[in-house]
Amino acid sequence: MQTKLRTYDIIPNENICFPIGTILAVNKLYDVLDFSTVFSKHKKNGIDINDLLKALVSYKLTDNFSISKAHEWINRDEVLEIFGLEEFSERTLYRVLEILGNNRETIISDIQDRLFARYDFEHTNINMDWTSIVLHGDKSPLGKYGYSRDHRPDKKQVTLGIAELADPINVPIGITVEQGNLHDQKHFRKTYQQVNKRLKQGSLVVFDKGAHSIGNTALIRADDMQYLTARKLNTSDDKIIANFWSNSPELIDSEDGIYCQKIVKPSSFNYFYFSKKLQKEQLDSKARKVMRQMQEAKDIQESIDKNKKLPKRFRINNVLIDVSYSLQTKLVELNEQEAIELLEEYIITGREGFFCLKSSKDLTVKQALQTYRRKDSIEKIIHSLKNEIEIKPLRVWTDDSIYGAVIIGFIAQLFISLMRYEFKELKHKSTKFIKKSLLNLTVTVDFLKFQAKKYIYANFDAINKLILRQNWTIS
Repeated sequence: MQTKLRTYDIIPNENICFPIGTILAVNKLYDVLDFSTVFSKHKKNGIDINDLLKALVSYKLTDNFSISKAHEWINRDEVLEIFGLEEFSERTLYRVLEILGNNRETIISDIQDRLFARYDFEHTNINMDWTSIVLHGDKSPLGKYGYSRDHRPDKKQVTLGIAELADPINVPIGITVEQGNLHDQKHFRKTYQQVNKRLKQGSLVVFDKGAHSIGNTALIRADDMQYLTARKLNTSDDKIIANFWSNSPELIDSEDGIYCQKIVKPSSFNYFYFSKKLQKEQLDSKARKVMRQMQEAKDIQESIDKNKKLPKRFRINNVLIDVSYSLQTKLVELNEQEAIELLEEYIITGREGFFCLKSSKDLTVKQALQTYRRKDSIEKIIHSLKNEIEIKPLRVWTDDSIYGAVIIGFIAQLFISLMRYEFKELKHKSTKFIKKSLLNLTVTVDFLKFQAKKYIYANFDAINKLILRQNWTIS
């Protein structure tokens, strides 16, 4: 007689289970935006490019490892059936990327057409920003060594430019790819000109100081647009900083201690801000730098006193370079307190806590600061693209394949952003949570003996029900 429960025996079967929520959402948005007409003209023979693209974007929002893994993921009988595909080779997917890359400007323009035809956006103010992503492979001329935002200076990279419709829309409308060593000031022109014809007259273009130049602001003004940007402080600003408090600046944020002095120029407005919070952060950072340089000087002096080789971090480590060092620190002349004071005099400039915004539009000091701060939405899109859509690292070889892989990532991010725009409940949900919810919704294919296959859907939650039950009217 059985007196306790026994472990169930697991009997293997032919049933399979895979995430279906992402696939259903991608198919729905793809049809709603009429993307079939965007891509069909670029591949008329063979396997339907739209079915392949739906599969690639769905994979981008699920496992997302490589094209090779994408090929394996899609080439399962049940997945092929969902997308209306027959088994195909891995080379087919690389060919799709090359087609996208070769026709990238037309494709982005057509995507913009579909977006602005479907949505009557409340404004066309935009934020723009630039970043870099690591490139695996060295055959593409786009791959260059440059300033790495991914902290991988040992790897070649490409730079991306992103344009998004500003708050409260926060939908990306443009993406550009350039060589990895191109700085933001030069990349600005291509990113701006990809979207400028979509903007209404007087729209505000917001970007950071890395892309600020006289030529770039003139380009915006020539289109009858307005701009708001930050600019680097220089020696000509030191006089303004010296007289800042005597000019009775306006207090605009008592919590962070932010004050502002607005200066009217013939064709622009400068907003000089001082933040007590920022000043403390910058002084703390510089204090750490002072102590770091002090310790480095001590380490070098100790090596000199003991007639030892310099520590490795202070030497040039290249067998092809012959170097003879002759060093003397100032520690032999100064005591420790005097050395720290000398470092502070050199490192601390008096500009700590100050920053300047510049605009062609006459904004209040609060409006200028709030508008610029809301630019962080595009930084969140970049973070999403790189870390949640996982557009990095790029594992393709040709320029066109790089462009194509970036467009796949852009479409995946666009779909996520449109979900946030459509549903106020998702406005502040991260890409990670939306992806997870769609992945939670799975289908199990039950292979019954002598019967048709049975599809069992499971793991519905508030987010995936909201997205999939929505009646997306196709216009």
